[in-house]
Amino acid sequence: MTGGGAADAERLDRAFLARVIEPGDELGGRWLREFGAREVVLRLSGGGRPLPDASEKRWAGLCARAGHAEPEGDLARAREAGVRFLVPGDAEWPGQLDDLGDGRPVGLWVRGKANVRMWALRSVAVVGARACTEYGAHMAAALGSGLAERGWVVVSGGAYGVDGAAHRGVLGVGGATVAVLACGVDRPYPRGHVQLIRRIAEQGLVVGELPPGDHPTPSRFILRNRVIAALTRGTVVVEAAYRSGALVTARAAQRLGRFTMGVPGPATSALSAGVHELLRGEAVLVSDAAEVVELVGDMGELAPDRRGPVLPRDLLEPGARQVLAALPGRGTEAVEEVARGAGTTVDDAVGRLYELRSLGYVERHGDGWKLTRQAMISVSPDRRRS
Repeated sequence: MTGGGAADAERLDRAFLARVIEPGDELGGRWLREFGAREVVLRLSGGGRPLPDASEKRWAGLCARAGHAEPEGDLARAREAGVRFLVPGDAEWPGQLDDLGDGRPVGLWVRGKANVRMWALRSVAVVGARACTEYGAHMAAALGSGLAERGWVVVSGGAYGVDGAAHRGVLGVGGATVAVLACGVDRPYPRGHVQLIRRIAEQGLVVGELPPGDHPTPSRFILRNRVIAALTRGTVVVEAAYRSGALVTARAAQRLGRFTMGVPGPATSALSAGVHELLRGEAVLVSDAAEVVELVGDMGELAPDRRGPVLPRDLLEPGARQVLAALPGRGTEAVEEVARGAGTTVDDAVGRLYELRSLGYVERHGDGWKLTRQAMISVSPDRRRS
């Protein structure tokens, strides 16, 4: 059950506090920093003098919780479920979580064999709407598989919609993925994802702040998102309405100095409105895994240049392209007019026209020249004269 580094007494105290202090409680985190876990536990369990800045009502509530805490039992249940409890000071503790300051987790419950600290060093969060569209699910799965194939760990929340699609995209290519839950890692939520989360635990990692058996609440979902943001080098949002929890993750990433990215959607889609708002700010637009890696990866991990299809006319010499563009979209044109339009001499225009005829772009009709059907397709409409 130990992660190496932290004393068993410290682990036991923090298991106690994980049952008493809510995730993200910065006042509780300040107590831990200023007084240490042992003193905080003694004060709470012994009904001693309240710790600084705790109201009478709040202190009473914490002490009531402390009266029902059984850290030995929690650690035993975790052990039986194949879960380990990491605390700051363990060799496996992911140092990125320390960026949360007093809001960092008291400890981390982990299912899975991989090393959390090592995986977090090269990880990206992919989050988004639960009620996503087919487009959102497709993009999340493509990002998940693409990042995994490039050796990146994909972190998400195990929820319906974008989260589940991202996890499945990774699992489908045998990659590494982490689900951060807002409940005990021994009781997966949502219930419809029990099999998915089991697969993640077998192939990757399932982590959370809450002790075994604890249930999710709306506030715990929101606070869970800060852990997703802190663990990773950047967060990609795929579909999110204005009030989406995925935006909470993105804003937490921005506060922590992590990269924030968004996948654009239709301008008329309410599910993409939150993403577009991010993109109007500091977030970076991305459309695939290569662009994500270019941003969060090491120097030299560049996305390929984006180009449209190469058309036959693109292979012409510049002079030939100018002559081709000088011909009207309909009817014939005299050589003199073609030369004037192309900005060249009549002799050069004649030579270019015969070259273009050999390639199937133009035809000669008496003293005039006209475009063939092939050329009508190849020449851009905005450069064609009527």
